[in-house]
Amino acid sequence: MLKKYIIANWKMNLNLAETLSLAKKFKEKFAGFNQGEVVVCPSTLFLIEVNEILKGSIIKLGAQNVFWEEVGASYTGEVSPEMLAEAGCRYVILGHSERRKYLSENYEIINKKVRAVVKNEKLIPIVCIGESLKERKTDRRDFVLVEQLEQALSGIEVFGDQRIIIAYEPIWAIGTSTALEPAEAEYAHKIIKLALNDIVGMQAVSKNFSVIYGGSINSKNVKSFANLEDIDGLLVGGASLKIEEFYKVAKSIVK
Repeated sequence: MLKKYIIANWKMNLNLAETLSLAKKFKEKFAGFNQGEVVVCPSTLFLIEVNEILKGSIIKLGAQNVFWEEVGASYTGEVSPEMLAEAGCRYVILGHSERRKYLSENYEIINKKVRAVVKNEKLIPIVCIGESLKERKTDRRDFVLVEQLEQALSGIEVFGDQRIIIAYEPIWAIGTSTALEPAEAEYAHKIIKLALNDIVGMQAVSKNFSVIYGGSINSKNVKSFANLEDIDGLLVGGASLKIEEFYKVAKSIVK
């Protein structure tokens, strides 16, 4: 059985002092925790400092974004996969719905990023997909999820033990305190895994892919998701900014 992933996305929150304080709390709280893979994704600006704090713990470091080229004079302000790896990152979130919504990031761009991260081999991509409220209401969700997967993974090949995490995050549920109904989330994850079987093959899906859920998860609703067969973990936003809340979420999902 593949391990469960519990990924904390701190987004554009917390100043340096707050970030380091929370990182220390994470390290202390999760000492000895070995039931799943815990990942924290702070601001890019603070990655190196957080990595120093997390050394010696089971917690892995992740980034919230990356660029698709390794080097170049034309890419002012961007950060490459190798730069993230040097900063201590093991994971990187790609194509979060907020970047798709507010920064016009499309799946052609996301595909370039997935290719670059997989090629780098030092990083594990967390590829976000999910439908809007309009797409949900017009019964286009299944089509949208399959199309997003096909575009994001076009031309991608995984070898050996390389991993790719697909994060299903229904856009309309993010930041609303209203998570998807567990049965509906389970259905969406089944659709995702069936689509992955068609795109990369069943063997690669079982060996190299995990599908996690993201969308207003907290300690009150997480138990409903804990025993769902096709959910391999969680991408947690607001609840990850409070150590006790996030710890409850982590403990619940790995049972």
